[in-house]
Amino acid sequence: MKTYINLILLSALVFAGCGGKDATPSEKQDETLTIGVMPKLVGIGFFNAAKRGIEEAGRELNVNVDYDGPTTGDVEQQSRLADTWIARKYDAIAIAPNDPDAIAPVLARARARGIKVVAWDADAQKDARDWFINQATSESVARSLMDVMAEGAGEDAKYIIITGSLTAANQNIWMEEMEKYRQERYPDMVNLTPTPIAPGEDQARATQMAADALKTYTDLDGIFAITSVALPGAAEALRRAGAADKVFLTGLATPNDMREYVKEGTVKRFVLWNPVDLGYLAVQAAVASARGELAPGAEAFEAGRLGVARVTDDQILLGPPMIFDNENIDDFDF
Repeated sequence: MKTYINLILLSALVFAGCGGKDATPSEKQDETLTIGVMPKLVGIGFFNAAKRGIEEAGRELNVNVDYDGPTTGDVEQQSRLADTWIARKYDAIAIAPNDPDAIAPVLARARARGIKVVAWDADAQKDARDWFINQATSESVARSLMDVMAEGAGEDAKYIIITGSLTAANQNIWMEEMEKYRQERYPDMVNLTPTPIAPGEDQARATQMAADALKTYTDLDGIFAITSVALPGAAEALRRAGAADKVFLTGLATPNDMREYVKEGTVKRFVLWNPVDLGYLAVQAAVASARGELAPGAEAFEAGRLGVARVTDDQILLGPPMIFDNENIDDFDF
């Protein structure tokens, strides 16, 4: 009798083990997937715009989207939230890392559990994610920024760079590419800040540090502010100092954050891509990966209203950057 009971228990355990097996990609076609999407931080214009695209894609694909993130650019908060999503057995995680190295262990844990990992806006370590959704090639962003500066401040301009965090992979790559292009195309330009000014994702600090720089660098011709927080922060400093006619300011930010500065002439031209589309593409890629529709070796995949998205190795490219000025800024609402 005891042996019979043990056999029943063993059979039950085997059955339970089979029932608990992860669904295959083909089985996940009919499941309602749950995707965790994490920005660098919540509450700023750029990621608010991305959230619109994230939610749009979630509705189109009929998946559950949990959009959440830290209130500051804190990678430790990102790691804790990602661990929560791993424990809840989400099907995919799309994350904009604040630090590619510090976030790598938790992303590796997610992949070990069969969770697909997509980096967007900024890359993670390659072996810690499946795909990187690149808003534009680093070279195209860098060249666009340098060309705008050359047109606005001259090909011999002396400039400074205001970034966000010194650990942000995307900003560091852009600056590397900017320096390469400067040497190649604008050798008479001078970077007065080999170590960039880094206020973090804090607009008030960006304003103060830009104001301090205007006093420190008396021969300054131009400022690059290469985050969506740094550019409006620097614009406010330029406005208060009444220095817009002397110092040319450009960088990366959303049209809604920059509209008043462009309309009044404090900022003439700046660069970005469409963050709504970036968030939308991140969810499209995460879902396609979880469903087995996007696998290593792919050259393209269907990305909803964006059409066919091009895949190069493990990167999915949104497209070239855009230049915004007084002529076109009112055509955009993000």
